[in-house]
Amino acid sequence: MSDASQEGINNQNCYAGFHARFQAGGTFIQDIAGQPVHTYADLHHRSGQYANLLTEMGLKPGNRVMVQVEKSAECLFIYFACLRAQLIYLPLNTAYGQEELAYFVENAEPALIICTPNAAPQFSQLRRNDCQVATLDSHGGGSLPNDLAAGDYAATFDTPATKADDVAVILYTSGTTGQPKGAMITHHNLLSNVEALHLAWGWQPSDVLLHALPIFHIHGLFVATHLAVFNASPIIFLPNFDPAEVIESLPAATVYMGVPTHYVRLLKHGGLNQTVCRQMRLFTSGSAPLLPQTFDAFEAATGYRIVERYGMTETGMNTSNPLLGPQKPGTVGPALPGVMTRIVDLQGKPVPQDTAGELQIRGPNVFKGYWRMPLKTQEEFTSDGYFKTGDLAQLDADGYIAIVGRSKDMIISGGLNVYPKEIETILDKLPGVVESAVIGLMDDDFGEAVTAIIVATEDSELDETTVIRYMKQHLANFKIAKTVHFVPALPRNTMGKVQKKALREQFGLKTGASLS
Repeated sequence: MSDASQEGINNQNCYAGFHARFQAGGTFIQDIAGQPVHTYADLHHRSGQYANLLTEMGLKPGNRVMVQVEKSAECLFIYFACLRAQLIYLPLNTAYGQEELAYFVENAEPALIICTPNAAPQFSQLRRNDCQVATLDSHGGGSLPNDLAAGDYAATFDTPATKADDVAVILYTSGTTGQPKGAMITHHNLLSNVEALHLAWGWQPSDVLLHALPIFHIHGLFVATHLAVFNASPIIFLPNFDPAEVIESLPAATVYMGVPTHYVRLLKHGGLNQTVCRQMRLFTSGSAPLLPQTFDAFEAATGYRIVERYGMTETGMNTSNPLLGPQKPGTVGPALPGVMTRIVDLQGKPVPQDTAGELQIRGPNVFKGYWRMPLKTQEEFTSDGYFKTGDLAQLDADGYIAIVGRSKDMIISGGLNVYPKEIETILDKLPGVVESAVIGLMDDDFGEAVTAIIVATEDSELDETTVIRYMKQHLANFKIAKTVHFVPALPRNTMGKVQKKALREQFGLKTGASLS
């Protein structure tokens, strides 16, 4: 049976859903001058060759392929090959070090590790005896591409029969509390989410995606790349985020997806204006909260409003501000089509409008469970099938959701609940404050003491007394910071999320609290 017909029958494999939409051809990767680098025919043929190579190496459906490499088009060919061969793709952040990698290898038991040439000796020591190690560099070279070039591998590939709930990808959570957990994402999770986003964001046949995100994360791989491929759109594939390169590339694009830090740096860089953005149709932001002042400054500079959305490793995208209609700064919009949301109190009962509670999600986008952690999986789902996100949210009268913090970040001071996001929103409006983070530190008197960490402008004369006086004008007494620290920058992960665990570790011993 032919490659195309076989994949058409086994349409529960998400690659079949992609291939059905781009089989006519067209540009897959292009340069900023609009010249094609790779076509969609290249993607289909190259991924078919890799699927055959991986199969010949002895890999079987369900085997894990662990990948820690730099961003490249070749890596995308390998990713789609894994989907086609029903191998479980397991991308790792390139910043992970020896101790973290040892845990991932032990936990996931991969059949193949693909890494940079420099990391091969390290992974060779970590791997199990039956695990193979191959290399891939940022230019598309390495032992795996070399093996492909040396062999005569067919571009056609008969995809194994795939069920909707077969695992396609395992993504490890950040592990800010305890060991990282491997979220099992199914073929149906991936396809249902890209279909919902494609509709919500009004993708057009003429769209061109400017891609400056890493591809080891859901934002760069499942949102940006998947949407472009599902729409058969060209991708301007930048190796990383560089403000100058992004601004230079914008005139050739219609869609850009970034994290809040990207938009802040684009505004600071200069040269961002309506002329540069003349072909643009859509800017989206996610992975971390977008400050209202960034939203406003970007609109003033470009004439475009950033569409903020909300997702998680375990669920893909859940909500989005509408493409057409009110886009409310500080909110992540209503739920996407097919996604059910509810906000509940500690007893699991729905909270009133504009009241903070835990956000819970149910829908075809929600993951299958945590890899080899059945008890943890059971704990994270309600009896009626909702996933407990751990995010604190509230719903307004128009059905828009605002994320106000993480339940684990909630501070209990003197027996009262304090939500850091509420305080951060107030602090960020104080002249001289660039951004802020609020954490709770152990305190013998209050249990947890509200602590503010502030990044101030260079010319600011702010001090602790001024900040606390300002907070007293806008907040209840129990929400006022007991201590204020000033830092040059907040610690963030690669996707721009503030690392509050690092802040607690940094300032915990400076408060006189007993951190046993």
